[in-house]
Amino acid sequence: MLIHHRSKPSIPSRVVVIGAGGFVGGAIVRQMELDNIPTVGLTRKDVDLLQPDAVDKLKDILQPTDSVVVVSAVAPAKTVTMLMDNLRMVEAVCEALASTPIHHLVYISSDAVYTDDANPVREDSPRAPTTTHGMMHAARELMLELSTQAPVVCLRPTLIYGAADPHNGYGPNRFRRQTKKGEQIQIFGEGEEQRDHVLVDDVARIAALALSHQSEGALNVVTGVSTSFKDIAEIVAKQFDGTVVSQLRPPGPRPHLVHRFFDVTNTCKAFPTFQFTPLQQGLELAKQGES
Repeated sequence: MLIHHRSKPSIPSRVVVIGAGGFVGGAIVRQMELDNIPTVGLTRKDVDLLQPDAVDKLKDILQPTDSVVVVSAVAPAKTVTMLMDNLRMVEAVCEALASTPIHHLVYISSDAVYTDDANPVREDSPRAPTTTHGMMHAARELMLELSTQAPVVCLRPTLIYGAADPHNGYGPNRFRRQTKKGEQIQIFGEGEEQRDHVLVDDVARIAALALSHQSEGALNVVTGVSTSFKDIAEIVAKQFDGTVVSQLRPPGPRPHLVHRFFDVTNTCKAFPTFQFTPLQQGLELAKQGES
């Protein structure tokens, strides 16, 4: 459960988004602009977290009244090299934070920090990742929590989709690309795995709420509704004039091996008036955003 250090929301003095050039970071910057919040968006061109000068550059930028959002990552972290690069990136952020007081820290993590068989998933479910990607986020959460005296909130979104997603992960983003090319949507087996998917704009809206309340703790950014990949494929197919769903049984492991369900009690308590975008509506918004 989150702790709100401000029971009544207020606009942060300034928000610094580290990773503003990415899919999620860009959405957060756009949300800050909609909310008229002074924002500094840092991309790799501004501060390359893998370069020796990264710490000094961050120190020069950060101010004691800043709220900082850390979203920069090389994702998904599929290899040991990618894992270590991601840890080195956050190591630079941690070193800067250790010597530069800030007001609040938001880390955009992932539900991959939980073990695959944690059902239903809750915020107090053990951090027991079974992938290098999940291990990366779990380690970064701990590193950031230990690096600053400011309140830290770790937001753990589930599978994210939306317009202009650079990733081609199995699910809404890949399905939309296949249909736009006039291809058949390819699903694994019967597409029976059920997963929760969240619109990137909703992730940004939750981040904005956490910033305005100076929230501390952890929160799963999830809709609470798990949908099968077959149903998602059929929704996308209808949006693109009835593209046929084909069934594919390739060798090797599937991208997703389990159903995953979330207990959204804490989300409802933390932000009782917030409503997530329903999947079908979100898929339509994603289509419109790329047209």
